[in-house]
Amino acid sequence: MKKLMTLICALGMLMTATAQKSIYDFTVKTADGKTISLSEYRGKTLLIVNTATECGFTPQYAEMESIYEKYKDDGFVILDFPCNQFGAQAPGSIEEIHSFCTSHYDISFPQFDKVDVNGENADPLFVWLKKQKGFEGFDLSNPIGKHLHEAFLKQDKHYAKSSDIKWNFTKFLVDKEGNVVERFEPTASMDKVSDAIYRLMY
Repeated sequence: MKKLMTLICALGMLMTATAQKSIYDFTVKTADGKTISLSEYRGKTLLIVNTATECGFTPQYAEMESIYEKYKDDGFVILDFPCNQFGAQAPGSIEEIHSFCTSHYDISFPQFDKVDVNGENADPLFVWLKKQKGFEGFDLSNPIGKHLHEAFLKQDKHYAKSSDIKWNFTKFLVDKEGNVVERFEPTASMDKVSDAIYRLMY
């Protein structure tokens, strides 16, 4: 019975994501518990990120804030979704996470409630995002990227074929029409991300 309920739940999440034809059809929960529609960001260029506060990539918060400050006046927004699925590196409540991010990295872009991005409880938004853009591969010139690649290979030699999010700070770039145009794995340099945003916006 438990396995059946799990399957039903997973199918329900998949059907919900499949029913959404546009990113603007999704609702998300803010850090203060309010439910909002992503239609509020219609016409904006978006970078949607799953984050963690105790990860080797956590310093990317500072670079993300710098990019946000650079482009926000021209209609760019970062949407930050903390996730504790990778190495349990986003512990604590959303209030504690938000306090950490503002005090250590002075972030000012929108931060949302914690979500799962993979598995039976994955947020429908991330199920949809993964359907739009699959795994792009780790940067193997990055030592962390090489380590992650080798670790995943040991678990599953076909891991790269799955669109699942592999680690914290995976990023989806969405244009002003709501199309997912690029996916960046956490090992992608923030300069590469910034350049892609510039090319898309200007």
